[in-house]
Amino acid sequence: MKMKNSFEIKKKINMSFLIGITLVSAMGGLLFGYDWVVIGGAKPFYEAYFGIVDRPAVQGWLMSSALLGCLVGALVSGTLSDRYGRKKLLILSAIIFSLSAIGTGAASSISMFVIYRILGGLGIGMASVLSPIYIAEIAPAHMRGRFVAINQLTIVLGILSAQVINFLIAKPVPPGFTDTMILETWNGQMGWRWMFWAELFFSATFLILVFFIPESPRWLYKADKGLRARKIVARIGGAEYAEKTEIEIMDTLANDRARIDFNDLKKPVVKRILFIGATIAVLQQWCGINTVFSYADEIFTAAGYGVSEMLLNVVLVGSVNLVFTLIAMRLIDRLGRRFLLLLGYGGLALIFAFFGGFYLIGLKGIIMLISVMMATALYAMTLAPTTWVVLSEIFPNRVRGVAMSIATTALWSACFLLTYTFPSLNSSMGASGTFWLYGGICLLGFFFIRKYLVETKGKSLEEIEAEL
Repeated sequence: MKMKNSFEIKKKINMSFLIGITLVSAMGGLLFGYDWVVIGGAKPFYEAYFGIVDRPAVQGWLMSSALLGCLVGALVSGTLSDRYGRKKLLILSAIIFSLSAIGTGAASSISMFVIYRILGGLGIGMASVLSPIYIAEIAPAHMRGRFVAINQLTIVLGILSAQVINFLIAKPVPPGFTDTMILETWNGQMGWRWMFWAELFFSATFLILVFFIPESPRWLYKADKGLRARKIVARIGGAEYAEKTEIEIMDTLANDRARIDFNDLKKPVVKRILFIGATIAVLQQWCGINTVFSYADEIFTAAGYGVSEMLLNVVLVGSVNLVFTLIAMRLIDRLGRRFLLLLGYGGLALIFAFFGGFYLIGLKGIIMLISVMMATALYAMTLAPTTWVVLSEIFPNRVRGVAMSIATTALWSACFLLTYTFPSLNSSMGASGTFWLYGGICLLGFFFIRKYLVETKGKSLEEIEAEL
């Protein structure tokens, strides 16, 4: 009888409403993806404009500066969203993205460029925490993996949008064009600016739509606003679903207060979960695949491609990223989080072993493009969406916002180190040594997941909390 009731409740889920508010909140992920990747296509042109082509340290700083903003955004957004709610912080992130797009495109100096890139990073850091938390807190347990994966899908759509827009904006660059020649072209003067300004279309749309979504019902319950929360949950799944969900949430929030008690973070069980979450976050970045999006010009130039060919190859890689993210959305609630993470780390370790060998023996052209596409496909199907799903699930209700913030801060710290060090590693170790290093990190990730992570698919957030 219990199974029948559970089945009947699942049938009453208001999918149109649930999908609508999920897509709006996931636009934070779309802006995250666009803002993060747009700089890769603009890189050859703004570097010529600012005269830093032969200054690798400055190149690394301009490329990685946004990640400092990510750190701050990730660090403060969890605490602020636990205090003021998820929705208000999503609105703030939309405003920040808009200001960053305007300012970066208008930059006339390196300092101004960096300031607005850091501001954009602040928006990325906030969105990377808030969007998956919000979706995890509104989605029913049996479909939460797929819905949180929508956030990863919008990140990928944002990445692909940036790649396509960069390709369409940039005018063809003939082979053999020097940096001085690029500076004199429309690409070097205005093209790269429009790549950043194009983000305004997405950020303005997000800013308008986010006013129409409800606050997270789990946050409302924690803030002693149960009547509002009950109405939202009932709209998602009906009266019986609202009653069942309220009992589960209130059980975990018994004797809780709306404001976070940081002493909870010192409890051994919470520290253990924080360690697992932060390590998973760091490993996702140090697997190395994100260098393909940030340093596509170096990677594909080393593989024998010119600037225009590089931009086209990046679009192809982004398309593969999208296709396999869609596949991941169908697999994540079937195969489980733990299996996909093991597959991702093990597979990438193997691919990078071959990838480094290809660079070592001087292979160029299509074989290198195929290798990059294979690595991207595996990452998109496993590590990219699954990491965010796991992070949104494993932390206790009471500290979810701040714990997610800590884990995401660890992720962006790792991303900063990855992005900042790639030019130096590539110079000192060569492309082969660099990708072998990333492959070794992937191997460590495989054994870490195997030892520490339990399966979370199909369980409510409260069940996961009780199990951990």
